[in-house]
Amino acid sequence: MPILHRRRHASGAVRYHPHSHRSNTPRENRVFVHIGENVRAHHTVRSYGRNSIGRDSIILDNVQLGFPPTGRLLELRQVDLNLEHADYEGTTIAENAIIRSNAVLYGGVRIGHHVRTGHHVLVRENTTIGDHVLIGTNTVIDNDCTIGSHVSLQSCVYIPTGTVLGDHVFLGPSATITNDRYPIRVENAPLEPARLEDGVSVGANAVIMPGVTIGEGAMVGAGAVVTKDVPAWHLAVGVPAKITPLPDAL
Repeated sequence: MPILHRRRHASGAVRYHPHSHRSNTPRENRVFVHIGENVRAHHTVRSYGRNSIGRDSIILDNVQLGFPPTGRLLELRQVDLNLEHADYEGTTIAENAIIRSNAVLYGGVRIGHHVRTGHHVLVRENTTIGDHVLIGTNTVIDNDCTIGSHVSLQSCVYIPTGTVLGDHVFLGPSATITNDRYPIRVENAPLEPARLEDGVSVGANAVIMPGVTIGEGAMVGAGAVVTKDVPAWHLAVGVPAKITPLPDAL
């Protein structure tokens, strides 16, 4: 597997090239990183596990790739192994990505091509993200989610464990999806992930309750609280949301 040879630029960015040399710098785990051509990464990027970065991608300062999930951390604690020397599946990023500063991408995350993130984005383990996806600043995507292609997640969106988003989905600023109908109150209650089909648009500050499916092409108004399924090509507005056929204008 190629090891990184780096050339530092005055800006602090580093252009990486495949190379057979092993870095001896403790801060960097270069043994488990596969780098495509013309990748630019800031020298403060941290790498855990086996990561892969596609060609022409840009990784900015203080990004963490392949961050170990809780189970992996507990395993590593038992063997007293340096986190940055552990061999496990890290983050896979396809070509032409831009990952902005302070993003944390966990192990098992797979990101398609032409994905753009804002700052302070968190993506938890075993989540898959398609192509041409925008992830806004301070957005959190929890583990085991599936995000389609041509999706736009604005700033401060929250997507919980197991959520499925189709293609061409839009979530406005601070939109929140939930998956736990009885938090704390009912022991061992199963999570109920929501599902948003292709072409769904959700307005700012809207809340999608656990287990809800929003059908293809449907819209959710800003600030709405959606408590039941929304059929395809319908509109949900209000608290709780009332559902009507989508107007011709939309």
